[in-house]
Amino acid sequence: MGAEPKGHAAARTQGAWVQTLQRAWLGRGPLACLLWPLSLLYRAVWMLRTALYRSGLKGSTRLPVPVLVVGNVVVGGSGKTPTLIGLVQHLQALGWRPGVLSRGHGRRSTGCLPVQPDSRAEQVGDEPLLIAQCTGVPVTVGRHRAAAGRALLAAHPEVNLLLCDDGMQHWALARDLTVLVFDARGCGNGWLLPAGMLRQPWPAPVWGGGPLIVLQTGLPAGAHPDPALAAGAPVFAATRRLADQAYDAHGQRVALQHWVPAPMPARAQSELGAAAADAPVRGLGAARCAALAGIAQPEAFFALLRQRGLHLEHTLALPDHADSATLLQALAPYPPELIWLCTEKDAVKLFATLRQHGGLAPKVFAVALEQEAPSGFYAAVAHALRHPTTP
Repeated sequence: MGAEPKGHAAARTQGAWVQTLQRAWLGRGPLACLLWPLSLLYRAVWMLRTALYRSGLKGSTRLPVPVLVVGNVVVGGSGKTPTLIGLVQHLQALGWRPGVLSRGHGRRSTGCLPVQPDSRAEQVGDEPLLIAQCTGVPVTVGRHRAAAGRALLAAHPEVNLLLCDDGMQHWALARDLTVLVFDARGCGNGWLLPAGMLRQPWPAPVWGGGPLIVLQTGLPAGAHPDPALAAGAPVFAATRRLADQAYDAHGQRVALQHWVPAPMPARAQSELGAAAADAPVRGLGAARCAALAGIAQPEAFFALLRQRGLHLEHTLALPDHADSATLLQALAPYPPELIWLCTEKDAVKLFATLRQHGGLAPKVFAVALEQEAPSGFYAAVAHALRHPTTP
């Protein structure tokens, strides 16, 4: 296979360091304690920022339509994007005409940009592009969310509700409702960055007031959310599962079950004896599968694939928001017969490039993550927003 490409090695090193940090954030071990003094500096900066807003030296802009913020207080993969997509689809069914604002993390452009059907992730960011493709609603990216909101409303006057993706700490935009998303990690060790996973002290009052609703994602079916996360707000639990089908860059769909290895027949196992111990894993005539993920918690995606019975010959954990060049470079050293499974967040970057490569492209299929929140969660959001109004 030759030497590993330099860029691929750097990406894997960065991904491994991120995974090490995330493990350290779950407890108060040596690495977390070593970083704890830096968290005091982070807290001091946070308190200064808070004082500037509370004194009025910094202000918040209120837009002419309600703003629903979907955010988190922890770093990395809490489930904001599937939560926001589910909220948009549910609110549309109730008669709202939503639009979405996002910073567009990882994009190379600046200023406010609308997400168009032909936009690339490099221009607008991978998550905004995925949201636009999944919901069909107007999406605008911009570092200054108030300016992005004004631009979106000017272009789409029919919009009567704005959902702000990852806006928990963006105080420059006033909000009417906050949906705070945690995953199964909760608050981790309870320390601020970089000693812990908290982006702000928690529990704490939500900036700007207004109702708060908490959703904890990634819990097993039937599990109850951690009430300590809620800070007195309503808290709900959501489950995650992978879709039953995967799809490639050309829209071809294949059932995940198609790639699950079949157990070796009992007669063959008895003939092979001890050597058959690996047979239930490899199966007979099964496709060779591997997985890659450039997301905050790639191991969670790999675990979900294995739970569906897939045997993964290789897994590539790449940095969150890894671009298409990094993703393709990571696949380059591997044999062409491998079937690669990736997340939809990776697919919005990879598939446009793969279509240009034609038959020489690696075989990559995206697997959607399906998140199911209870009806009570959506009822609480609808109650907090009251009824759709004309802007």
